[in-house]
Amino acid sequence: MKDLFDNCDFGDLRLNSRIVRTGLWESERESSGNFTPEMYNRYENIAASGVGLIITELFSLYPRDTYSKYALTPNYNRFVREAKDLTDLVHVYDVAIFAQLGFIECNKRLEQNVSVEDLSIEDIRKIQTDFIIAGQKMDFAGFDGIQIALGNNFFLSNFLNPSLNKRQDKYGGNTLNRLRMVLEMVKVLKQNTKLHINCRINAFDETNGGMTVEEAIEIAKLLEKHGVDSLQLTRPHSQLVFTRENKGENPLADAAEKIIDEVEIPVILGGGFNSQNQINSLLNSSNIEYISMQRPFIADPSFLVDWQIKGNGESFCQTCHNCYAKKTSTCHLKPCSPEYYQK
Repeated sequence: MKDLFDNCDFGDLRLNSRIVRTGLWESERESSGNFTPEMYNRYENIAASGVGLIITELFSLYPRDTYSKYALTPNYNRFVREAKDLTDLVHVYDVAIFAQLGFIECNKRLEQNVSVEDLSIEDIRKIQTDFIIAGQKMDFAGFDGIQIALGNNFFLSNFLNPSLNKRQDKYGGNTLNRLRMVLEMVKVLKQNTKLHINCRINAFDETNGGMTVEEAIEIAKLLEKHGVDSLQLTRPHSQLVFTRENKGENPLADAAEKIIDEVEIPVILGGGFNSQNQINSLLNSSNIEYISMQRPFIADPSFLVDWQIKGNGESFCQTCHNCYAKKTSTCHLKPCSPEYYQK
């Protein structure tokens, strides 16, 4: 019998549980982007709770990106030193931590929201270089790995989607070509860092001519072949899919099982999980091994402690979507004072 609190292998890492915490927005940083005591406290509570792996809130590569004001950034002088304090703190609890890298819109000079088709080869090289430099910073800062945001509505997901990438050169067309930009980045990162590389991809998107599960399987196999160490599955607008009415179901579970059957690297399933019994039931009725959770950690960074004590825990999270809609890292239904975080 599998249990969410099993110690388990995750590629080259050993995890304390099957639960992966995935972050999104960071509202507790300083206006300059610097880390704050509140952030360190929150991460320590998460690390001490029994989580297996932490994936940070988004590190936005570009200050002019749509969501950069809701995200962390690696682009200031003290970043590596401050981030190293964070990774050292998490590692005290023998928990691995990945940095999530990505951006939503591509803006260059006076051009805003540039499409995939309108990028020059020089633009592609610039984006690749920025990801590689950010990855090297994360390596210096002591992160165990990075997550490259290729899913949801992040910009690189547009390269992978056949309905959005109509390029006529080697970066468009068949699946390999649409993935080529990422594969080239992965090759350089693997050659120049010690990082575990995770890619977050859409399992499907239900658009006309867009990503299908079959396409996601092909992408997963190519990523594995070219050195990616693990995957996380998501979908566009995934936050709005999971509600209080359907939180007992997960629309990605069937797709996850199909993808897991086709690759040897770890695959994380995310979205909508609120109860210990729900997770254990899925683990023991499928080939799924790792579960990602986001909003329950916003509602209570330490909720896994209670789950281990009670044995049939359920998250306080009400799936109200306010933390997502308001772009915050705090819960809007439960008081989030420093005393609450330090309980």
